[in-house]
Amino acid sequence: MSIEYRAAVLEDAARIAEFVHRTFVDAFAAQNRAEDIEDYVTKTYGELQQRAEIEDPTGCVLLALHDEHLIAYAFLRRDEIARFYVANEWHGRGIAQALMRRVEELAKSRGIDKLWLGVWERNARAIVFYEKCAFAITGTQPFLLGGDLQTDYVMSKTI
Repeated sequence: MSIEYRAAVLEDAARIAEFVHRTFVDAFAAQNRAEDIEDYVTKTYGELQQRAEIEDPTGCVLLALHDEHLIAYAFLRRDEIARFYVANEWHGRGIAQALMRRVEELAKSRGIDKLWLGVWERNARAIVFYEKCAFAITGTQPFLLGGDLQTDYVMSKTI
């Protein structure tokens, strides 16, 4: 299986927006109100927002592609993994681990020695994955999904 990992360019913005919309809905729609999901996705993951994140000089958007199809992506902003998504059909195939290694290598190359992220306290699968990657829960933070105030765990690790 040949997977290409690379930094995103502006021409990727539309497909990233579509990808993250789909993966976010797949991951969270069953446990949340549809109107909260749609409100959040519309405000957070549109093409203009993806362009801004690609152009952000403090960050880097990394893509994983199989046969030119986007299958996973991550957004590293300074020392925060702000986004980390893998398409459902690619779960359990080592894509997430490989992408996380690339995120960590990028962070190290930028002089970052500690990473952190926020993950919904009810997203058990993601929490287990991050723990396998040596992240530990170090606190909590509020997360507003549409009109629903939720709690995210803050997880961090030294790299």
